[in-house]
Amino acid sequence: MKILITGSAGRVGRAIYINLMQQHAVFGLDTTPCSTVDMVADIRDTPKIIHALRGVDVIIHSAALHAPHVGLATEQDFIQTNIDATERLALEGIKQNIKHFVFTSTTALYGFASTPQGQAGWVNEHTQPQPKTIYHTSKIEAENKLKRLSQLFNLPITVLRMSRCFPEPANVMSVYRLTRGIDVRDVAHAHACAISARLKGFRTYIISGHTPFDRDDCIALYHNAGDMLQKKAPDLAKAFAQRHWPLPNTLDRVYDSSLAQKELQWQPKYGYHSVINMLDCELPEVLPPVNLISTIRRTYNKKNNH
Repeated sequence: MKILITGSAGRVGRAIYINLMQQHAVFGLDTTPCSTVDMVADIRDTPKIIHALRGVDVIIHSAALHAPHVGLATEQDFIQTNIDATERLALEGIKQNIKHFVFTSTTALYGFASTPQGQAGWVNEHTQPQPKTIYHTSKIEAENKLKRLSQLFNLPITVLRMSRCFPEPANVMSVYRLTRGIDVRDVAHAHACAISARLKGFRTYIISGHTPFDRDDCIALYHNAGDMLQKKAPDLAKAFAQRHWPLPNTLDRVYDSSLAQKELQWQPKYGYHSVINMLDCELPEVLPPVNLISTIRRTYNKKNNH
């Protein structure tokens, strides 16, 4: 199949491109030149989009303004890029007879719904988003427009709401792999599984790492996260003790990706062991642990204050 990947110079888009290029003819589009970009173009540039869509079977749309752009880009920029351009891309794809549209979305859009008072939030596809920012709102509205197009044109559209997958301190990232994080390689594989499955209609899935917890653990996770980790993730607790990393006192949410695992035949592969291994191998995919960063900063400040 020929697959158009928008945002292919970005962290996620690049991973998707590399994963899919092994079995498909991929075509990357982004505003930034890169080895995974075949056309330098803005997704708001309709003539170039039409050109890029020639012969395309599947669109993977990962290009967007993201959370770090809030406060830097205008609200209108978010509307034009994340909402209007998404709808226009899908419409142009429909004109070109695409077979499937996959939208890279985010668990961030759940906003306030992720963190109820007094307990960790248990977030799945039935949780109703409560957006905090224009970024959240724009992704929700883009999904809504795609749902209407799917129903109107009988086009299979799969929305993948991915949890956080950017580099973070190793101890934070390790715990998040059990609650609210995912490896970018697992994100890419989820897109590959979605394409292979090509389920009918409009489908929405959370893409996040395996969790040893369940809904009944939410109060305990919020008030006694360290005890819960020792009970349900003893290997992680042991690894933290060996490295003198403290376990967190509280955890505020868990993203449940069981529906994607079941219906897309997808399994996240890279858990907290992968995070620690990347740290030991000095890979830039993970940052030093929080306590080490704090020590370095205190030492630096002390030297510069004398």
